[in-house]
Amino acid sequence: MVRDVKGLSALIRRRYREGASIAVVARELGVSKSTVRRHVPAQERRDAAAAARQRHRSRAQTPYEKALRAQVVRLYGSGMPQQRVAATLGISVEAVVARLEPSQRRSRQEAARLSVEQQGDLLPKDEIVAWYVQGATMTELGKLYGVHPTTIRRRIPDDLIRSRGPAPDPRPRSRRVLVEEEVRRRYAAGESAYALAREFGVSVHTVRARIPAAEWRGRPAEEASAPPPRSAQPRSGGVRMVLALSDEEILARYRAGQSATAIGRAAGVDCRTILRRIPEHERRSHLQAQRLSRPAPDVNADTIHALRARGLTWEAIAAEVGLSAKTVRARA
Repeated sequence: MVRDVKGLSALIRRRYREGASIAVVARELGVSKSTVRRHVPAQERRDAAAAARQRHRSRAQTPYEKALRAQVVRLYGSGMPQQRVAATLGISVEAVVARLEPSQRRSRQEAARLSVEQQGDLLPKDEIVAWYVQGATMTELGKLYGVHPTTIRRRIPDDLIRSRGPAPDPRPRSRRVLVEEEVRRRYAAGESAYALAREFGVSVHTVRARIPAAEWRGRPAEEASAPPPRSAQPRSGGVRMVLALSDEEILARYRAGQSATAIGRAAGVDCRTILRRIPEHERRSHLQAQRLSRPAPDVNADTIHALRARGLTWEAIAAEVGLSAKTVRARA
């Protein structure tokens, strides 16, 4: 690095006047670009920028540049994306974008739509139709060819599209005329209301309305419509699950320190089933269960001081005793 300020300033101006850019001069001399700008007069920088713009405009008028711009516009206008245009002409994507007018560039939505259409044009239509006729679904064909099922749908003629859901019954079901006398007679003979409703194509309530209340074999209508009141007391005397472990053994294991999950795993049931066999006052809180499942090592202050005397750090002591560094400092 040049240490003489005057020599550095003269060297910067000489290299800049030779045509080197500010970034190149800064990289060569090991200084920042701000330092280079400070030693180059502002008028020289403005003149250099104007000359660069003029060179750019002059280069745009060369036959090579005109031919390259025409190729970029032609390929991009044919529907080719910018990446493929750049790969075809051997230039960068930025160079492709610079040679396109803002009005010639496609929007993101238009580019995405064009990409989908071009991808769909490459699909084998005859093969897709053959697979669909053989029983393949549009979703399966979409996964097979890597496209959306709607893209597959556009490749299949309308007369080959299968209807969704089960096929309709070609034979229409004929409903019999509901005759009240026949319903009463057959119901009195022993047929159920459900069988009559199925045969006549009506609901059970329709059959029930045609039968007098005195002849109805079920509950009365007013009792059937009103649900029975539910008892406020919990049900008792139900069937209780028989476990591989008795309630006394479950409680003994729980008091010994086993968790409900471990006991349930041994009994082959869920932990909530085990907790229902344990009285409320015997159940451990969340903090108690956490301390019991992850007991802290029995490490006192003397042990920590001895390890510190050996030159171990707090982190090394924590890793050796199985505690955190914060806990080790608190116990020291």
